Order: sequence, then structure tokens, then C-alpha cells
Amino acid sequence: MRYQLPECKNPKVPAPVCEFSHKMPLQVRFNDIDILGHINNSVYLSFFDLAKAEYLTGATSARVEIGGIAVAIVNINCQFYSPGYFNEPLEAATTVTRVSHRSLCMEQRIYNPTNGDVKCIATTIMAGFDPKTARGTEIPQEFIAELEAFEGRKLFVEKAGGKH
Repeated sequence: MRYQLPECKNPKVPAPVCEFSHKMPLQVRFNDIDILGHINNSVYLSFFDLAKAEYLTGATSARVEIGGIAVAIVNINCQFYSPGYFNEPLEAATTVTRVSHRSLCMEQRIYNPTNGDVKCIATTIMAGFDPKTARGTEIPQEFIAELEAFEGRKLFVEKAGGKH
């Protein structure tokens, strides 16, 4: 299923790399708010982690548990565009933009679904990981096939590189 995100009127927010195939509502708690009255920037990474876990368990047969998943986060970049507030409705949208033999790239956005205001965008690179040996490895072909089926498009590129 594809989700059309509401239009963001902030000209500094880049267009999505591709359509989003997963979204989830977020619950902001009182302790998520900083001294300025905004959602603390570190909280957004927790929101992204929750959305990644829900995405991966919905898209693949992997379970987000010890030894149950074939990838590990190796890089996260987060750009902030607008503050979020305590009683503001927020959602996280997630998609995989590409997969190679050893890594995959995700794009995620946290936004207000009522007005399209994008709070932040994260690009995450995850690498194949074998929890038994604690070493990097190739991403299993079944995992890639499940992601491609969920996204409804080809994700595999022969070599990682270029823009994620």
C-alpha cells in the first residue's frame, strides 16, 4: 500500500526519494518535551526506531528480537525542519529506498498529518549482520525479496554507492 503524504508548504523540505509504504501514529509523552516546549531532538530517533521496527516486522518475516533480524543500523542522518509540540498529532512514514548485497537505505519522515508540516527527515543505512558471529554479512536474499514485495518495486542495486 502506498501512502500519499500531505503537502508540506516548507520550501526547505526536500521531496521524498520515493513513495512511502508504511506509516504509524506517534504518541508524544510529557517527558518528550524539552525546556523550550518542543519535542527534544533525541526523542525523534526513538520515534524513528519504533517506526523501523514496525516496518520491518510488517514487511518481512524477521522478528525484532535478539537474533531475529538480519540487519543493524550503521548510520543515521537526521535533518530538522520544524519543532513538534506536546498535543500535536504526528506520524512517522517509512520506506526502503534501495538495497545492495550488504546494506539497505531507508528514508523516514515525521510530520503532522493534518497540515503536512514535516518535523524531520532521517536517512538510515543498515548493514547485513550476523548476530551469532557479531560480524557484517550479506543480507539474505529472502529478506531482500520480502522488502521488494512489500514495497512493490525493485530495490536491489548491484553496488551501494552514490546518493542514498
